[in-house]
Amino acid sequence: MKAIVTGAGGQLARALLAAEPAGWDVTGLTRADLDIGDEAAVEASVKALAPDLILNAAAYTAVDRAESEPDLAFSINRDGARHLALAASRAGARLVHVSTDFVFDGKASRPYRPDDATAPLGVYGGSKLAGEQEVARVTPEALTVRTAWVYGPTGANFLATMLRLMASRPEVGVVADQIGTPTSTLTLADALWDLARTDARGILHLTDAGVASWYDFATAIAEEAVAAGVLERAPRVAPIATIDYPTPAARPAFSVLDKSAAFTLLGRSAPHWRVALRAALARMRP
Repeated sequence: MKAIVTGAGGQLARALLAAEPAGWDVTGLTRADLDIGDEAAVEASVKALAPDLILNAAAYTAVDRAESEPDLAFSINRDGARHLALAASRAGARLVHVSTDFVFDGKASRPYRPDDATAPLGVYGGSKLAGEQEVARVTPEALTVRTAWVYGPTGANFLATMLRLMASRPEVGVVADQIGTPTSTLTLADALWDLARTDARGILHLTDAGVASWYDFATAIAEEAVAAGVLERAPRVAPIATIDYPTPAARPAFSVLDKSAAFTLLGRSAPHWRVALRAALARMRP
């Protein structure tokens, strides 16, 4: 079986490539290899590689910068998704497309189900929702997987940022009134490969288990990183409010996703986010 993983320079795609299943011939394509916003390039690459599966981990993810670069965000997140869906349909390939919790407004009082109404707060979420809609329109048999608060042992992410700050400061301030579920690329990659080999279609949610604020996550990073030998000492983590840390793009205050359908299909439970954090830190131990 042959697969393409797009966005191969990003943290999720790197985890997908590292978790390549036995018996698969997997090609990772960075943006330098393939700009998914270029329809002709997508068509040519898919035709040349003739994959059975396309895992789309390519995305414009600069949430704040998207507010001033909407054309670029939509070119990648909407148009790129459409281009891949069209190419997959023509090639008879399965498409698994990765999306985000930012398609919701964060006003829910329970975990968001896949069929809940969407209402993105900004350009990034709007562009990702448009990509979902294009995938569903072009290839109804495709699978879109929404995830949230993704981090991993490599790449630019919240874990990497916290470790850098904690190594150089006696105190870090972290937002305590945004709630979600930290999700490791290690968990996500394994589950995406397994879902890709089912006949699931439509939309599923996939995160680690449990609930946390960014403050909770940062506190756990400090404690677990010291225990793992990644940090020498744990700085003080101070809770702050969203209003005290203004950003160009609004964030959902509540981003917990109901992933029960995905893990029922997989026949296993999601690991708790703190267990997954320990596994990620173990990969980073000097």
